[in-house]
Amino acid sequence: MHIIPNRRRFLAGLAAAGTAGLIGIPSSARAEPPPETTTVRLPTYLEDDGGCWAALYIAGELLRAEGFTVQFVQGDLSVDNSVWLARGETDFDLNMPAMLIKLIDTGVPIKVLTGLHTGCFEVIANEHIRSLTDLRGKKVGVYALNDHPHLLTILMVAYVGLDPKRDIEWVPSTGTSPTDLFIDGKIDAFLAGEPTQQRLRARKIGHTIYNNGVDRPWSHYFCCMIAGSADYVEKYPIATKHVLRAILKGADLCASDAPSAARQLVDRGYSRRYDHTLQTLKNIGYDTWRDYDAEDSIRFYALRMQETGMIKSNQQKIIAEGTDWQILDELKRELKT
Repeated sequence: MHIIPNRRRFLAGLAAAGTAGLIGIPSSARAEPPPETTTVRLPTYLEDDGGCWAALYIAGELLRAEGFTVQFVQGDLSVDNSVWLARGETDFDLNMPAMLIKLIDTGVPIKVLTGLHTGCFEVIANEHIRSLTDLRGKKVGVYALNDHPHLLTILMVAYVGLDPKRDIEWVPSTGTSPTDLFIDGKIDAFLAGEPTQQRLRARKIGHTIYNNGVDRPWSHYFCCMIAGSADYVEKYPIATKHVLRAILKGADLCASDAPSAARQLVDRGYSRRYDHTLQTLKNIGYDTWRDYDAEDSIRFYALRMQETGMIKSNQQKIIAEGTDWQILDELKRELKT
């Protein structure tokens, strides 16, 4: 009953922050035929900090302002959210390239449409570990085996010459989070997302040995990308463009006015703490979607995954069968800064 007033406050807040241009529909978009559907299901993963998902949440509000019916879906939390897309529970997914590539490799009909931002994760370790190579023989915590933090950590340690199967003792979470296991000294390192890094730094616990937002080569590739179900993308190309446009405009807001974006996310209930959300938006590379090559990110991850035996398909097949950059190319021209 209170959704519409809150939505109006959200959009009014964006306009008051000097971001009215993000709300309006460009003239090129107004010249488009109407979308084939005005219904879309987007994933949500509501934590106490929504910074990594901020552009998606802002996009939902922008789409509603256009007349779309937007349903945010939180699926089974025991599986990665890429599975929600694979099961047909959502129409789009925000995820790491590795998880999307796994879907393509197994024949799930999806299309990766754009990169969204860089830098979500840091490898946090105890004082005896100074680099990724020092993880040999150590206990590394993961939330679940084969989830996206686990896969990224595997790829990272393999890249520096470690054997992920033999050199690392992986410790999955079984009722106790990797963060708590690390604090208790039961693991030596783990891959931490936002805002866990902020909390640990504030308590002076552990230190960062690798940050995929600033350390090469991972900082040169997208950390999170947007994919849609092939069925939705092929049946509703104009609606897909509306969705993608809204997401990328959300990314622009996060990059250009992080304080406003953070405040609106907290006010709308997408995040709980303003300070954590603001710092997350500042840490994440929301300003990279125009400049980084989305296909290059898929190619890089696919090569690494093929080397570690995660996938059977080569990068050419992954790109040919599971990506579509046409709308992204159009929006790069349309949404020039």
